[in-house]
Amino acid sequence: MNPLQPKVYADYPSLVQGDVLEILESQASDFPEFLKSIEHKADYAYAAGKWTLKEMAGHIIDTERILVYRLTAIIRGEQNALPGFDEDAYVLQAHFADRSLLSFAEEFSLMRKAHLYLFKSINEEELSRTGVASGKEITARRLVLTIAGHLMHHLNIIQERYL
Repeated sequence: MNPLQPKVYADYPSLVQGDVLEILESQASDFPEFLKSIEHKADYAYAAGKWTLKEMAGHIIDTERILVYRLTAIIRGEQNALPGFDEDAYVLQAHFADRSLLSFAEEFSLMRKAHLYLFKSINEEELSRTGVASGKEITARRLVLTIAGHLMHHLNIIQERYL
């Protein structure tokens, strides 16, 4: 692992094969369509203590928001360290069970489409900028890859354990 990258992000970028912007764009419609197709399993968790599909969808959305904030801060030259977050605590504090999986599908689509404007506006110099998040240095480029790869990671888990 590159010592400049937080371990939490280590595997996500490796899942991204091809043009990351094309992948991010296709995810904006593919993931919501996938969520709609599994609405009937929205409250399912594959084991006790594991997230339901609603909680997984909420986690994916929360994480993208956090990663895009970090990306924005880094490309804008933020010098302060950015805080980490405890994904399990965030899910516990949310009330994802009160929502439909369809609402998560719509929210993700709208959120990702808005984020695409930022992703497409970042130039090469900005992609090479680094910042500190979760106590480690990370590049803006790695954050973009992480955003795409994080969703891919969770789609793999859903396919393997939930369906």
